Amino acid sequence: MNLSEIGPVALVGAGKMGLALARGWIAGGLPPDRLVLCDPKPGEAAVQFAAEHGVRLLPRPLGVLTHVLVLAVKPQVIYDVMAEIRPVVGSYTLVLSIAAGIPLVGLSEGLQTERVIRTMPNTPAQVGRGITGAVGLAVSDEDRAVANALLSAAGQVMWFDDERKIDAVTAVSGSGPAYVFYLVEALAEAARKQGFDDEQAMQLARATVTGAAALLEAEKDMPASQLRINVTSPKGTTAAALDVLMAPDGLQPLMDRAVDAARRRSEELGRA
Repeated sequence: MNLSEIGPVALVGAGKMGLALARGWIAGGLPPDRLVLCDPKPGEAAVQFAAEHGVRLLPRPLGVLTHVLVLAVKPQVIYDVMAEIRPVVGSYTLVLSIAAGIPLVGLSEGLQTERVIRTMPNTPAQVGRGITGAVGLAVSDEDRAVANALLSAAGQVMWFDDERKIDAVTAVSGSGPAYVFYLVEALAEAARKQGFDDEQAMQLARATVTGAAALLEAEKDMPASQLRINVTSPKGTTAAALDVLMAPDGLQPLMDRAVDAARRRSEELGRA
């Protein structure tokens, strides 16, 4: 399905993630007159985006015909938001939520509809390189096609039949970019301790991580484990470092604990 066939779309919440999706939709062919941004306190970026593309910017979608409603608000406020905008949801409305932790049943009850798809994108969507997990248990094939067209404008889409996977997606890829950014910080700090100044340390760390990511992308058919082996000479410098990172108390158990903590928090948000 083409984005030109979709709409009207009301995006509730014009923050960074919401705008990242909106930029992808407009770039992908969604007519600007079929998109409405809804935010009671829009930031400068939202105001500028609306002005540049001729997109309506409203405090809320009340009175707006909405075929697709995208909820891009914080989970802490989503139930209040749903209570306010419930009148715009009809049998013709497909709902997509990107709020972490909020289950399908909560979304369905909050908006009085079963046509709900729960999703979890991540921040690389801002540059069209995101990945989104999605689940919709009571939606048609056409609804899935509409959702897929909208979500794929920001990157890859993975569909699941088990809603519990979305909490895990939140922990792995939803929060995952922050883990990578912190890796850059930690590598830069380690570089400083080796005598580099701040600028040199950060340049070395950033270029190393972005370069490794580009290599990972270029070698799509090669497992990450093999790429690691390819740059690790027996008894060499990389091997010495990996002996530390791959020790029983090294990076893997730390990453396991981090992802478990994020998943548990996603589940807690759904029960709040």
